[in-house]
Amino acid sequence: MGLTVNLFKAFCNDTILLLDTALTKDSYCPIDLSVDNIELNNFDIQNPTQCQKYISGILERNNAQIAYGGYLEKRNLYGDKSNFSKKGAERNIHLGIDFWTKAGTEVITPLDGLVHSFQNNATVGDYGPTIILKHRIEAFEFHTLYGHLSMASIKNLRIGQEFRAGEVLATLGTPDINVNYAPHLHFQIIVDIQGMFGDYPGVCSESRLDFYVKNCPNPNLLLQL
Repeated sequence: MGLTVNLFKAFCNDTILLLDTALTKDSYCPIDLSVDNIELNNFDIQNPTQCQKYISGILERNNAQIAYGGYLEKRNLYGDKSNFSKKGAERNIHLGIDFWTKAGTEVITPLDGLVHSFQNNATVGDYGPTIILKHRIEAFEFHTLYGHLSMASIKNLRIGQEFRAGEVLATLGTPDINVNYAPHLHFQIIVDIQGMFGDYPGVCSESRLDFYVKNCPNPNLLLQL
């Protein structure tokens, strides 16, 4: 973990923005979707329309276009989804950063990488269309995951395809495509992909948190928001 932190600190000196190159850092504002946010008591956050209503209010309040946050946030967002609710091992701790904004918004490649894998994870509550990139900084190899994309984002991809930092990688999907969430990007860093293809857990249980904190470090180490 210390090696990961030090490498990102040495490599990343400037803020990296992941969405729409026309938007500046002033377009971003933080959002809290944790179980501790009492404002959410007034919304059925598991309903994408109600969730979007809350997000839109945060954006309007902050005069922003993108609301972001959520790393290691404990959430009620997944309580209605059976694949998150295994008895004795409820998965409700978020392992990436979410960027909530309009469907169709362009996703920008944060640094040079190759397509490791991609697929449509179409189970309700999953990612929908997903891309995983592989990167290398010096001798250190790691991956970044992009979830809740549009179908067009994975239509013409190929494994091993190269993307340069700053290129458009994908666009965000609508709730019917991103499997019942308000439109957003799920961005996650993964050190060991553990043999998975086009998918990787984005939410974990408390019992597995120690492992995932090490394997999925804070994306803000890279983004510097």
